[in-house]
Amino acid sequence: MRNFLASSIGAAAAVALALPLTATVPVAAAPAAAEPSAAEPGGSTQSLPLAPLPGADRAAGDASQEGLAQREVRPFSLVGVVWDDAKDELHGSVQVRSRARADGAWSGWQDLETHNHDHAADPGTPEAAGPLHGSTAPLWVGDSNAVEARVSAEPADGETGAAPLPKGLRLDLVDPGAGPAAGEENENSRAGQGPTVLPALDRAASEAEASEMSAESGTAPRARPYVGARPRIITRRGWGADERLRERGFVYTKSVKVAFVHHTDSGNGYSCAQSASVLRSIYRYHVKSSGWRDIGYNFAVDKCGNIYEGRAGGVAKPVMGAHTLGFNTNSTGIAVLGTYNNTSPSAAALKAIERLSAWKLGLYGVNPAGRSTLVSGGGNRYKKGRSVRFNAIAGHRDGFATDCPGARLYSRLGTARVAAAHYQGRR
Repeated sequence: MRNFLASSIGAAAAVALALPLTATVPVAAAPAAAEPSAAEPGGSTQSLPLAPLPGADRAAGDASQEGLAQREVRPFSLVGVVWDDAKDELHGSVQVRSRARADGAWSGWQDLETHNHDHAADPGTPEAAGPLHGSTAPLWVGDSNAVEARVSAEPADGETGAAPLPKGLRLDLVDPGAGPAAGEENENSRAGQGPTVLPALDRAASEAEASEMSAESGTAPRARPYVGARPRIITRRGWGADERLRERGFVYTKSVKVAFVHHTDSGNGYSCAQSASVLRSIYRYHVKSSGWRDIGYNFAVDKCGNIYEGRAGGVAKPVMGAHTLGFNTNSTGIAVLGTYNNTSPSAAALKAIERLSAWKLGLYGVNPAGRSTLVSGGGNRYKKGRSVRFNAIAGHRDGFATDCPGARLYSRLGTARVAAAHYQGRR
């Protein structure tokens, strides 16, 4: 079992609303900007301040519309809007458009999800102490070199005027950087660095490891360890996580009772070959833009069914994430890359959720088709201290008033529970 746990954390431990564009509108050149520093070789973040849009009354302090005129910038692939204080909410709409490097074509206006504070650390935890920034959900736009943005506040409740926008609005543009070097994407580990992939195990081997883990932790052995076979998992080293970005050390809870399913709400315009780049971008956005200690999700799944290790600390361990505000304790977060409000998740992604949940929940004696109780750490749906009964495979919206993981993905979770229980060998 020690070898199993070591392999799962080896990599981490070793490095420890405007009109469409017309031809007469010029695109402003980017101001001089420094190249990524040597301390951050795994990509870069450009942070561009937003300003009042034409028509806003600056003298009157009108802060209901802000934006960024078309601007040439250093190459980037993911974009989000960030503001100073995570406690402030952005009540309004955020839209961006980008220009592809390959053909110079501009995209149409795309919406960014503004209610992103529901993915966060639990109140009262060191991670929640900050300094944290408010942020929209990030949007994957692919290799781009120009951008435009606009933010409009919605009317305040019971008033004709618009609510003020949060202070310090800025556009963060993320370059994911290079992935693992050619030849490193294999299932073998280099000395002291750990593997790029944890290979799939059969049920017998997975159950044996679960029993050994129970013995090492001092818990009573189960009469029968209902554990699904461990699926193939691409490690942090495998998707190119720069371990210098995150905080050192790991935070653990006592168990894993619930698997919360999410979508990243970052759009579906990625290929599976780009999944590692999407993940590196989200990781950088969570840490550098939002101020979290690491990527918020414990695992990620792409539309081809590949499973990725998320937050560092060991795939088999009860690592505390920042994915379901109020219920990060004794849970794990599984995020499907993409947006699933109106798009159905792929069969491959659903199968990955089922197999991953069967294995992970099984390590802690949990039936995926059953229910578990968690205590709220505080949120907009359940007050702090309230005990809440969840399905063992739950949607983010079950613990917080949010659309996540999207209606199309959420509607498939009932089937996922049954399938995951079957993978555990339950009848």
